[in-house]
Amino acid sequence: MALGDSYTIGEGVPAADTWPFLLAAALRGCGIALDDPQVIATTGWTTDELAAAIDADPPQGTFALVSLLVGVNNQYRGRPLAEYRQQFEQLLQRAIALAGENARRVLVLSIPDWGVTPFTQAQARDAATVAREIDDFNAAARACCGDYNVAFVDITPASRERGAEAAMLVDDGLHPSAAMYHLWMEQVLPVAADMLLAAPHA
Repeated sequence: MALGDSYTIGEGVPAADTWPFLLAAALRGCGIALDDPQVIATTGWTTDELAAAIDADPPQGTFALVSLLVGVNNQYRGRPLAEYRQQFEQLLQRAIALAGENARRVLVLSIPDWGVTPFTQAQARDAATVAREIDDFNAAARACCGDYNVAFVDITPASRERGAEAAMLVDDGLHPSAAMYHLWMEQVLPVAADMLLAAPHA
């Protein structure tokens, strides 16, 4: 199960080229039997909008692996950090429930830094401010993950290092291309594989 926003649904790329689908395929390549993910994500969603979508159509069953990547739209819209922290924690609790109350089967990805993209200049946004706010949001998410013993995968440095490259973006100059999603998947793969190969946690 993959929960999130445009970075999870993959705005501008086929589903097979998004990081959750790439991850599932890579895990199968490691000999781990895993279906393609169910995805609850839409471009533009904030934390509360993701929560509302889960409420509207609650997922059924227990999932072997649950991912959560959300918050960029809270930051983009200027929503308060304290609000994000509270709503993120609630979403994390729901992710753990979807994993059968096993926090060791949940992973969180950090928010990428869209401030390095051409879109930022087009919107006359200040890249340094975007970076600082994203760092604050990610620090809140990381701390929350620590409280719940949930894995936190920091993809933000990769987004900063390569995110301005044309090959790493789709035509809108903002959203990641399949090449960037592949980089993220490579970071997530060893974490997810360790989770799924570990002995069941009581």
